[in-house]
Amino acid sequence: MSTRSLSRPRKALGLVAAAALVAAGLGTATASAAHAATALTANWYESAPYYYTLDSSAPNLGQVMSATGEKAFLLAFVLADGGCTPAWDGTDPVSSDTQVAAVISTVRADGGDVGASEGGANGTKLGQDCSTPAATAAAYQSVISKYGLHYFDFDIEEPEIESSSAVANEIGAAQILQAEDPGLIVSITIPTATTGANYFGQLVLDQAAADGFVPDDWSLMPFDNGFTGGAASQQTALTDFNAQLVSTFGWSSAVTWNHEGVSQMNGSSDTGETFEPADFASNLSFAEAHNMSRYTFWDENRDRECNPVNEAVNGDCSSVAQSAYQFTGYDASFAKWAPTSAPAAPPKPACVSTVFSATTVYTQGNEVYYDGDNWTANYWTEGGTPPTDYGAWKNDGPCAA
Repeated sequence: MSTRSLSRPRKALGLVAAAALVAAGLGTATASAAHAATALTANWYESAPYYYTLDSSAPNLGQVMSATGEKAFLLAFVLADGGCTPAWDGTDPVSSDTQVAAVISTVRADGGDVGASEGGANGTKLGQDCSTPAATAAAYQSVISKYGLHYFDFDIEEPEIESSSAVANEIGAAQILQAEDPGLIVSITIPTATTGANYFGQLVLDQAAADGFVPDDWSLMPFDNGFTGGAASQQTALTDFNAQLVSTFGWSSAVTWNHEGVSQMNGSSDTGETFEPADFASNLSFAEAHNMSRYTFWDENRDRECNPVNEAVNGDCSSVAQSAYQFTGYDASFAKWAPTSAPAAPPKPACVSTVFSATTVYTQGNEVYYDGDNWTANYWTEGGTPPTDYGAWKNDGPCAA
């Protein structure tokens, strides 16, 4: 599945305002200037639309902010640049970047802020090229430190999502960053089927549960996979995903909704789906009614009408009838509704009363407590402890005694 490819070519930055930025001296934004940025409240990061930064026809974000009231944007995508080294779109090394820094400077000069997203549908991800979670986290930390970021998104898609080692690196890195950068908002975004997270998405959830990691938001991307029913089919997937999260982490449904988000696609998708402004309005009402914590979309670059309106799917416009930046307006509305603080961490589930015994026979579904975690037997087993009896036990994560 290529959930975020569309038809946008990879190009050097060519923003409408690029020449003006250089003339104003903003094209050489420094790390120290980035660090001076004051964090926005969480509701703005939780509503930040994705913005494809190296798009030659990307919209001027100052104009978007003025037109919609939106204050935050999520810059995409941080990828690997020939090893465990971060680069924008895999081509613009973060260590020497000035063009993305210029975009950040202009947004902050207008009172807004940005986050960064790793991953996406194309290119090699750092989780694939880095050797350990710690090395992966160090690569992302260099991005956070350079730009003084307060928000980081992990957009885990194919083929990375099919690699257990890559997923372990990404989830482990997210957990490290969350611990080492107090106040950093961390979201995990995954593709979905019409019935919630697919097989590989569930494995991402299982990895997080085993690590005892809880991001601020788990977000689904309900598009490019049979969502011909518009908002209604998307809401079905979100409801099914809620049940998956409840089952995986042992939270209540209400707590789960407060850690669940949606990342939509505006207009026509690669696979022939169509999402109109009315679908975004319906999903906004759904998100608010369920106290969801994140509402966003891919991507800001397409939030304008094509000419002709219904031309084939396009990376630079939506292919549906709309007013300029209409989809972004729904994000801004969500931000104005949403709490200003990130959702509180859910309580750990209670430890089960049955303590693991090496002399007991366990069958599929039996639950035990061992070394601080709850475990569920995948099949008949006897003797081997949960961490060493490979495959026999599912780690349900840390628990509260």
